[in-house]
Amino acid sequence: MTATLRLTDLHSYYGKSHILQGVSLELSEGEIVTLLGRNGAGKSTTLKTAVGAVTPRSGRVELAGRDVTGQPAHRIAKAGLSLVPEDRGIFQLLSVEENLRIAVKRGSPWAISDIYKIFPRLEERRRNGGGQLSGGEQQMLSIARALLGGPKVLMLDEPVEGLAPIIVEEIVSQIGLIRDAGVPILLVEQNLAVCRALANRHYILEMGRIVHEASATEFASDSETIDRYLGVKA
Repeated sequence: MTATLRLTDLHSYYGKSHILQGVSLELSEGEIVTLLGRNGAGKSTTLKTAVGAVTPRSGRVELAGRDVTGQPAHRIAKAGLSLVPEDRGIFQLLSVEENLRIAVKRGSPWAISDIYKIFPRLEERRRNGGGQLSGGEQQMLSIARALLGGPKVLMLDEPVEGLAPIIVEEIVSQIGLIRDAGVPILLVEQNLAVCRALANRHYILEMGRIVHEASATEFASDSETIDRYLGVKA
């Protein structure tokens, strides 16, 4: 299986702080892969380094076989690597549909009608302002806006954090639909139930290094590793 996203031996810094210390991982077509770890392990920095928001000191970022290491963030986004950050980044004063329309990219395989099929709640709220949406609806809108750009890879940073269980279930279903529509997903998420429900493979990051990789089946039966690196009981 060909890797759509490949990170190789990435080293990234914030000032003099060495955050990523040789991170390597792969994401292939048809996959959802999780990047797990305790707070401060370097998960968000990995995503930010991949999309060019943080420039790596060394290492390589490849997207669909193309080296995009160190390129400006807008060029990496244009190449097809899209990050939905924790803060969601929607326009509060624009309506849902206006938020979507300005995100449409020429040549993208995704149209607003496709978005409404995956996110029917957004169609119901299409005339509401972004600031009038619930936290879960804002998350859906943020993911939808990213899809309209036609990404080759979608990266999600804590998409269900702080959301009600019923909304979490809805977003989990929607993430699965996006994968099934042909968009591979790199997922950073603390909710292990969500990770187990969605992911094909898992990486665990600790102190800026990948310390464990497992298939979904291996991960489900390895409570010792989960407890050791994530600090929770399986």
